[in-house]
Amino acid sequence: MMKLKNYAVLVFLLGITLLASCERKTKYEIIKQKELAKGEVHEDIFLGLTFGMPRKEFFGACWEMNKEGILMQGAHKLMVQYKPELPSGKVANMFFYPKFEEGRIFYMPVEFQYRDWFPTNPEYSSENLRDDVVAYLEQLYGEGFFKVEDSKGASAMVKIDGNRLVRVHIKSLSAVSVDILDMRVKDIKDIAS
Repeated sequence: MMKLKNYAVLVFLLGITLLASCERKTKYEIIKQKELAKGEVHEDIFLGLTFGMPRKEFFGACWEMNKEGILMQGAHKLMVQYKPELPSGKVANMFFYPKFEEGRIFYMPVEFQYRDWFPTNPEYSSENLRDDVVAYLEQLYGEGFFKVEDSKGASAMVKIDGNRLVRVHIKSLSAVSVDILDMRVKDIKDIAS
């Protein structure tokens, strides 16, 4: 009888431990784990650029889009500039330049700024820009963005499809950053911001 009682207590404690460990996983971690387990592969980034694209092919694609007037060299640390019209109808400057692993794109940092941003115009706030950028990205990748917060209270909007993670967060009063990452290569926590 005593062994049965000890066994019951052990099972109970094990159950509580498992339940507690499940509760500690964030929504982000649960969705990430579920999406990676699906084994789906999403290569598309935007403008015909893809994960795994060789460096030389990236430069060739940008050169062709530059000749067509789609892209230009930007005066920004992210050297390529595109001017998409966002769902609000406002024009933005979109700057990007990929990171390569073994000569192939695996991560695309992007920064958006409203072209007509002015600090005293609330219509062009970074909060409105973030919402506009999320709506733009939903046109590219579909709906499903959800909010995540870190331990310091900073928030981001995130979408995970299989291997592709898209994270949108406010960078400054005038800019929103977007991270588009192939999680088969690295995790977002391993990317220096």
